[in-house]
Amino acid sequence: MDMGLKGRKALLSGASKGMGRACALALSREGVDVTLVARGLEALNVTADEIRAETGGKVQTVAADITTDAGRAAALQACPEPDILLNNAGGKKPGDFRDWDRDEWISALDLMMLAPIQMMRLTFDGMVERGFGRIVNIAARGVKIPQVELGLSNGARTGLVGFSAGLAREGVARNVTINTILPGIIDSEAQRQHVQSLVREGGPTFDEIWNARAAKSPAKRYGRPDEIGALFTFLASDHAGLMTGQSILMDGGDYPGTL
Repeated sequence: MDMGLKGRKALLSGASKGMGRACALALSREGVDVTLVARGLEALNVTADEIRAETGGKVQTVAADITTDAGRAAALQACPEPDILLNNAGGKKPGDFRDWDRDEWISALDLMMLAPIQMMRLTFDGMVERGFGRIVNIAARGVKIPQVELGLSNGARTGLVGFSAGLAREGVARNVTINTILPGIIDSEAQRQHVQSLVREGGPTFDEIWNARAAKSPAKRYGRPDEIGALFTFLASDHAGLMTGQSILMDGGDYPGTL
């Protein structure tokens, strides 16, 4: 299927590894000029070189912290009029809500809610004026299946989804959509870091936890980053102009509800 994206420009945060990298690669395969943003320059450069080698596409990199004004300015200086915006950020470590002070909560909100909202604020009106825009957030299944130890992420990501659903109705008549992907367990470095944080002395090993999580899923496996990249590319495409304000689970059937 031709996604109708050749020549478009995309700005992707959290794009040096994992799901963000997979989204950037999938877009580049469709002829999109991609600008990758992440904090680590070395990983960014490796990813950019790999994408260029495979697709021959135009790839820019920006080493920046998107939670800061300076980081957002640097990203938009490199890609001032994106047609496609990916908001993607890692989560916070599991913990006990009794231990989280105000600074912890503000840090979580900055990372997973406020920075994406600021990126929308800086790009949404331009997309509306040009008559095309695709904004996609990658959040987590915790929005629909909250786990108490992931409360920082649950709260911040749910706030982002609520805001996005409201704004989504404002742009769709001008072919600007906003949607959110809710991944389940994905075989990525971030997932491995999360599982490592669950290892306790005398308890299950990393491999035991890792394998048990897969066994618990109806799919009996972890998702692949490229599966997220494929969904993202459809949401960014010409074919998804009527889909907006949606939160789309990609979790192998883990969510037990009907709706």
